Amino acid sequence: MGSGIAEVAASSGHTVVLRSRSQSAADAMVAGLEKSLNRQVEKGKRTESERDQVLSRVSATTDLADLADCDLVIESVVEDLAVKKHLFTELDRTCGAATILASNTSTLPVVELAMETGRPDKVCGIHFFNPAPVMTLVEIVRPITASPETMAAALAFAETCGKEPVEVKDQAGFIVNALLFPYLNNAVRLLEQGVASKEGIDAAMKGGCGFPMGPFALLDLVGLDTSLAILDALYDEFRDPNYAAVPLLRRMVSAELYGRKSGEGFYDYHKR
Repeated sequence: MGSGIAEVAASSGHTVVLRSRSQSAADAMVAGLEKSLNRQVEKGKRTESERDQVLSRVSATTDLADLADCDLVIESVVEDLAVKKHLFTELDRTCGAATILASNTSTLPVVELAMETGRPDKVCGIHFFNPAPVMTLVEIVRPITASPETMAAALAFAETCGKEPVEVKDQAGFIVNALLFPYLNNAVRLLEQGVASKEGIDAAMKGGCGFPMGPFALLDLVGLDTSLAILDALYDEFRDPNYAAVPLLRRMVSAELYGRKSGEGFYDYHKR
């Protein structure tokens, strides 16, 4: 997500600083961005000059201090509340008083991140969808602490990136995941119950509902570990049985079968 958001912002004319904990990870994000832009050049969607201009706006670092002068910082680390809280505390110490701090979280409560800072009025959610350069929707999450000015700035940023922002309440799952993950969870339940094969369920949802991909292909793309974390967060907030992760999903995560990122999930990607 980091390189994807960077591509979106840099392509829209923004200067971007990509920060990661290690130089190798930071360099890998820039390499991923360059690879994406090269594919677009090969397909005739960009010129080489346009690619070079986008890349010239992006730099990579391991030092949080390099974010001090940014107008907006978007966090996109692991979907773990404790990790994010610690990062927001550090960002608050590092960044200028006017900097807006935003989270790309898909589920976690943004207000809890805001309260780790001395600027809760300048904290919001800016949730891009994967892959960020392709997906048009951005959920702009309003915690009860955010000022109208912060929300207006976040909405304006998304619009300058050519996205379609939708303002949402700071509630677990927001719009998309609150509706999507019961569907994905119930698909795993059908598989666990032996109603049909994963291939059959995917084919049914593509052919019967017109979805671009079936639930198991989508789970593998999102990541089974990420999907489990989202379901757990939804269940913790609402206690709705639809959000209680199916045992098969939990066991697959225990086995480190995360999907595309690990090479195997519901499908095997090692041979592709």
